[in-house]
Amino acid sequence: MWRNCRSFSSKLRLSSSSFDPSTTTSVPTFYRHVGVVRRALYPYSSSLYSSLSSSPSSSDPIRLGYSNSHGVRVFSSVADPSSLASAPAVSRVREVVDLARHYGSCYWELSKARLSMLVVATSGTGFVLGSGSTMDLAGLCWTCAGTMMVAASANSLNQVFEIKNDAKMKRTRRRPLPSGRITVPHAFTWATSVGLAGTAMLAAKTNILAAGLAASNLILYAFVYTPLKQIHPVNTWVGAIVGAIPPLLGWAAASGQISLNAMILPAALYFWQIPHFMALAYLCRDDYAAGGYKMFSLADASGQRTAAVALRNCVYLVPLGFLAYDWGITSGWFCLESSILTLAISATAFSFYRHCTMQKARRMFHASLLYLPVFMSGLLFHRLSDNEQTMEEDSSERMLDGLVQEDRYTAQENKTEQRQSVAQSRPPVAYASIAPFPFLPVPVYADS
Repeated sequence: MWRNCRSFSSKLRLSSSSFDPSTTTSVPTFYRHVGVVRRALYPYSSSLYSSLSSSPSSSDPIRLGYSNSHGVRVFSSVADPSSLASAPAVSRVREVVDLARHYGSCYWELSKARLSMLVVATSGTGFVLGSGSTMDLAGLCWTCAGTMMVAASANSLNQVFEIKNDAKMKRTRRRPLPSGRITVPHAFTWATSVGLAGTAMLAAKTNILAAGLAASNLILYAFVYTPLKQIHPVNTWVGAIVGAIPPLLGWAAASGQISLNAMILPAALYFWQIPHFMALAYLCRDDYAAGGYKMFSLADASGQRTAAVALRNCVYLVPLGFLAYDWGITSGWFCLESSILTLAISATAFSFYRHCTMQKARRMFHASLLYLPVFMSGLLFHRLSDNEQTMEEDSSERMLDGLVQEDRYTAQENKTEQRQSVAQSRPPVAYASIAPFPFLPVPVYADS
């Protein structure tokens, strides 16, 4: 038996050493002698090979393999022919998943999703502030969803109109449109459809005022602010108006109207955007110049005017905390916290004004990123409900009534004292002379 094994192994070595890959009949003969299937240690090709027998049957297993350096196909696994029926379906599902992932990524970048979520946060904050003591959670969700869709539409249209400018800038050349990952008609169709759907949602689920604010903001951003960026530096202030509208949208969606109290958060957003974009425009001014944009910082080589504008608008943020407390929107603690927060961002702006360097501008930019979420969180945390506002108004009215009554009492006392002093200054009258003669008239004084 051992001899037979040795003779078989010697024949096997002889056949493998004398194996010629160019001959087609040697391949099945070789594997018919070996009788084993080697498992591949490396990736194999997707080709499917049939059985090595000269006349394979349908029930024979199918071996998957690859060609090694000698040209020999080494088989890695055995597959059942019945399992291949599901291969086209699996490939189709994989293609659909890859396509959905591709366009989902393109839509995410077209919408500027992180910026749109910031817009949604400001709109949601406005909704909470305008709700009073009771808040409609379903209305809040509909408002946030509609705002997200309208913001995504505005940002997508912005990229459709600025495709040539974005292709010239390092910061934006990898976006879906300049890189060719999506076509312009596809992006335009996406933008218009999602914008119309978001506006219709706000009109149906909230009110016409909120939908009108959303539609006007979309038009202002896509058709006024976007072309103005290539015409005049005033685009920064127009963009600040665009950013101040979403809180009004949320307030209108909650209360159905716009009052003076609704202007606190929009004012904060307007004044906050100026130092934020001034810092960004200073940091990216070379990129903006390459893209053909007319930014304020491009006409300011030293950076002094840019820093002065940023500092001035930071100072405008100071009284907003006091106004929120004075108008009964928040408690007194927010006034203190807002003042400290505003002084902090003003300090970074003043530091940038003294030394106009990239480092100082970046520090002011980071401070602006921190300011807005902290300010909105303080508004929500210290806000007063309608009941608390009513209690404070009643207490103030009671205090006012008490002061008025006290003034009236003081005035009456003063009148009494004046009468007494006048009576004492009059000449004495012999009242006893009247008693015996009641028919006599009462004496009349000349000065009375």
